Amino acid sequence: MKILDKYVAKNFMIGYFVAFCVLMGLRVMIDLFVNLDEFTEKHAELTTMRIIGNIVTYYGTNATLYFRDFAGMITVVAAAFSLGKLVRNNELVAVMASGVSLKRVIAPIIILAILLTGLLVVDQEIMIPPLSDKLVRSHDDLPGQETYDMWFVGDENGSLLCSQKFDVQTQTLYNPTIILRAKDPNTGLWMVTARIDAEKAVYNSTAGNWDLTAGLYAENSTDSAPRKVKTYITDLKPRDIPVRIQSQNKTLMSWEQLRKLALQGTKIKDQAKLHAQMQAHVTDPAINLVMLMISLPVLVVRDPKAIKSAVLISFLLTGACMIMNFVCKLLATEEIFGHTLPEFWTWLPVLIFLPIAILEFDSMKT
Repeated sequence: MKILDKYVAKNFMIGYFVAFCVLMGLRVMIDLFVNLDEFTEKHAELTTMRIIGNIVTYYGTNATLYFRDFAGMITVVAAAFSLGKLVRNNELVAVMASGVSLKRVIAPIIILAILLTGLLVVDQEIMIPPLSDKLVRSHDDLPGQETYDMWFVGDENGSLLCSQKFDVQTQTLYNPTIILRAKDPNTGLWMVTARIDAEKAVYNSTAGNWDLTAGLYAENSTDSAPRKVKTYITDLKPRDIPVRIQSQNKTLMSWEQLRKLALQGTKIKDQAKLHAQMQAHVTDPAINLVMLMISLPVLVVRDPKAIKSAVLISFLLTGACMIMNFVCKLLATEEIFGHTLPEFWTWLPVLIFLPIAILEFDSMKT
């Protein structure tokens, strides 16, 4: 690596660290300012140290979500920071005078941005899914003491699980009802075959199943009498339940988890949400790189007086890309002319802004 590459890379990494601390810290401070009273609303008896520990735990786990949402903007701000410093010190003019192309100058930034995008992939595929049950808790819930009611949550068997109360701390379903189904090979529709009722179901982490108390298995027929059943085997684990309860929590699942969920077969609109989210796991890192690529050619200017307008234009382009990406994600789950096209709408921002970035790079005065 040449001295110039090291210098540009160092400036970019300093800018990345500063942007990371500022944006992440600002996100945490705004949320804490708005919801500070929520941490003590239900637990006024807690000590100050316990409340502080709850706050640290809450934002420590949610930092993985904040990074996922801000990763693209952090990269753009870091690029603006590093290139702005080069322009302010008239270093780009000196580099061009030495015969080095400006495209060569920004190459280390692009390479580092690709590597840092890998952190985003690791975050959303490896770090967030195991923490998903902790990420869905509200501000006023203590870790491990949350309770949920669950209705018609599906598992890999095609069964639907219902319970009036799920206790996270004891990993217990109270008064659960499990509706067992089988898919009709002719119509492809799910048919109810039996049901299981119990007083409670406790997760057995050793065996990997749910132990039933007073469980009764009744087939969907009047001829057969209910029989006792002690266990129910399913892929649905306690940490999966809070995530499955609300559809928006599907953003916390990995691509593989979404794929398995899509294979179970659900309503058309739910399928569209699943496929749109699966595609977003690919397009989100891509759109972050595209945002950087449409910003870099604008930020490479020679006159220090023009750097402010260049930064403004780059942020406007980045904002337009982010807004379009958000709107397309909304349209991906809607029926338009009787059809849902999650793949098309999810990839549309990349298909539009990537050619713009290529044209900008081609027209750069280097």
